[in-house]
Formats: sequence, structure tokens, C-alpha cells
Amino acid sequence: MNLFTFRRLSLILCAFLLVAGCAPTKTESPDSGQNQDASANNNDVSALNWRVPDFTYTNQEGKPFGLKDLQGKFWLADFIFTRCPNVCPPMTANMAKVQQELKKAGVQVELVSFSVDPEYDKPEVLKAYAEKHGADFSNWHLLTGYSLEEITKVTKDTFKAQIAHQKGTSPDVPLLVTHPTQFYLIDGTGKVVRFYNGLQPDAAQIAKDVASLNKGK
Repeated sequence: MNLFTFRRLSLILCAFLLVAGCAPTKTESPDSGQNQDASANNNDVSALNWRVPDFTYTNQEGKPFGLKDLQGKFWLADFIFTRCPNVCPPMTANMAKVQQELKKAGVQVELVSFSVDPEYDKPEVLKAYAEKHGADFSNWHLLTGYSLEEITKVTKDTFKAQIAHQKGTSPDVPLLVTHPTQFYLIDGTGKVVRFYNGLQPDAAQIAKDVASLNKGK
């Protein structure tokens, strides 16, 4: 094996490790019972009765925030961590764009981002990270203040997705986490009703879904 081939294989291996370590997990299909990517068209999970358990965590201002604050409101949830080397920055930027577009359309939806690295992601860390990506905190709540075990259980039981930590590949990438990359739409009762691809979200579709669900109340 010559030096060029060795270097090329090393780069490919490093790229694979980065993707595998912070890769999207899959969400259960409402029709087949099998797993499917969030980019699939059939994203209606309202019949599956996925319910968010009662919680009170800590937001980016260091204040308590919980399910009771979301009662009667539609909200869009995702899972991120500030040390994420790949998918989280575009997800967070996408959430900011969705936030802006929904506000322009007059659609009232709260946004909630759960950290999957709660020990590191203190309130001030989350706030600085979100500000960097254009967040408007008037209706966006970034949450921490729980154990890794707790958020892992909530993610598995409610959102049917996995969280898994592993050591990073370098000092610049100290941590890799497998976590969902979907945006989940939750209704005012705490039931998950839709999910979307967080790497390619369609704000217009989210607005249509909220309008449709509001009519069906």
C-alpha cells in the first residue's frame, strides 16, 4: 500500500467515525412498525399515542421550564448538543429559520431543544450556542438540568429514538453522540403528532400541519 492510498483510507475512516458517532437515529413508522428515516413522507404518528411525560427542567436563562408551560400550545422539539461536530449546527440553524418563517406566517408554535449532553451544556453554554445560530428566545427554550440517563429514557420511551455517547476522535471533537435529528411536533396535550427531517425541514408543511390540527380540535 503506497502513502497516497494509506492517507485516503485514513480520511475515509475518520469521516465514517464522525458520521457514525453523531448520526441520526430512526423513527418508528406508523404503518409498517418498521423503522424509517425522518425524511419519509409518512410522518403522522398521532395514532401511536406517543406522550411526553411531565417534566420540569432548566432553560437557557437558568429558570425552571416544564410541560405545564407548554400546555395548550403546539411545540416543536429537537435534540442537540453544543459540542456536536456535524449535524447539530445545521439543525439549530434550520430551527432558527423555521422559527422566523412560522412567525412571518402568523403560526404560534413554541420551540424546545433538549440537550443530549446535559453535564456540559449548562444554561449559559446553551444560550451562547443558540445566539450564535440566530435564535429568538421569545418562544425558544433550550433545556438542560437533568441526567443523561433521564433524557435517554425520555427519548427512547416517547420519541422512539436512541441516545448513545462515545469518546470523540480528537481534542477538537471530544464527544460523539448518536441522537435523533428529527423535529417533532407535539400538541397541547403533550402528544407527538408529526415528525420532520431536521436537516431539511419544510416550514410551510409544518405551518399547514399546525393549521390542520387546529381545525380538528
